[in-house]
Amino acid sequence: MNEKLHSSTTNIDEKRQGEVFSSAKSGAGNGKRKYYLETYGCQMNFSDSEIVASILNKEGYESVSDYKEAEMIFVNTCAIRENAEQTVRNRLNELRSIKKKKPNAIIGLLGCMAERLKHKLLEEEKLIDIVIGPDAYRELPNLITQVDGGQAAINVLLSREETYADISPVRLDTNGVTAFISIMRGCDNMCSFCVVPFTRGRERSRDMHSIIKEARELFNNGYREVTLLGQNVDSYKWKDKKTGQLVTFTYLLEQVAKVSPLLRIRFSTSHPKDMVDEVLHTIAKYDNICNYIHLPVQSGSSVILKRMNRTYDRNWYKERIESIKRIIPGCGISTDTISGFCGETQEDHNETLSMMNWVEYDMAYMFKYSERPGTLAQKKYKDDIPEAVKSERLNEIISLQLEHSYKRNQMDINKVHRVLVEGVSKRSENELYGRNDQNKVVIFPREKYSSGDYVNIMVNRCTSATLFGKVVA
Repeated sequence: MNEKLHSSTTNIDEKRQGEVFSSAKSGAGNGKRKYYLETYGCQMNFSDSEIVASILNKEGYESVSDYKEAEMIFVNTCAIRENAEQTVRNRLNELRSIKKKKPNAIIGLLGCMAERLKHKLLEEEKLIDIVIGPDAYRELPNLITQVDGGQAAINVLLSREETYADISPVRLDTNGVTAFISIMRGCDNMCSFCVVPFTRGRERSRDMHSIIKEARELFNNGYREVTLLGQNVDSYKWKDKKTGQLVTFTYLLEQVAKVSPLLRIRFSTSHPKDMVDEVLHTIAKYDNICNYIHLPVQSGSSVILKRMNRTYDRNWYKERIESIKRIIPGCGISTDTISGFCGETQEDHNETLSMMNWVEYDMAYMFKYSERPGTLAQKKYKDDIPEAVKSERLNEIISLQLEHSYKRNQMDINKVHRVLVEGVSKRSENELYGRNDQNKVVIFPREKYSSGDYVNIMVNRCTSATLFGKVVA
């Protein structure tokens, strides 16, 4: 069965980050019980949906592309930002119509929203039948059986061991070229604004051998790029019980790169406090490890960074950027920013702008602060920045980033870029698109190439989000 994931992403439209919508798709029709899977949120959520699909398929269920045809609808959720959570709630309300037409239909809430809203959505509003947290997906078939027996079902227990290392994910991508590999789960960084430690639990790293095996299988199946995923990949640590070796992210990265020189490697996300020079030297050593690092700054103000409990200050972050540029010349750098965090002054905001001017990021995900229940910030600080001020500051950040993205892209004009073809451009069937080493989208004439090919492209023009060019020998 060929599973596909339809996803919508953006380089600059940060307001949509955390609200990405996707649906599992296949051709059903063989009498199997049918399910429909929707995913909202980040790459980790997409990776989790691939695990869920694998578990369901193994039990004999089959996905459909139209939720109206499904007997079970599962919504994999994101709770990192308020607008993402509201999007999911609106979607659940829309799905009420399914219950009216199919009283026996099952609607399940999966992922990060499960713990916080389990009682409200399950018992009070009666919108759903199943609530299951990100560490309990193995229990989903049992919970379905429980609902079939007339009982609502719930499992939101967090685990200190679960990594799903033995599960081969169903690849829900659209191109058969790029794939995610989850290398760790959870997070130990208690950033004051973030709910992830409460929704995904403590940090635990996956067996290195299972990661390398998954990368090798993907390559043998035609994939040519993998992204190693974790809330903080640089803190990956796994102990080999047979040898006693403590495996760090640097060593893991190198071993995955050795799978094949034709397999490109990316990773996300890095935390500035754990981004060590050894990782940078490994990137520089291997041509197939992409010269691209996502290093969230969140704020350029040391005062705000301390309030956010980011455990680094402005100077530390700048030193990390300097190391990246020194060790990996031409490395693409992207970031995250939050405007209007608790107590942020105009001076603090100006320091974020000055940091952006100093780094000149290739791309950024930019948000205004939204208070999340249960976080340290919600308990300790007052959300005291007016929404109008948050929006004004966010717009300034977006405007500045657009300038930087365009400037950075202009620097790529008249240069040859090695591009991995991902598919046909949405703009025209006569054009293909792919990404270069720095994770920038490149569009070029279709000619004789197809998905999975590497091609050399001479860039001749650009926008703030995209490079355009032609194939060269």
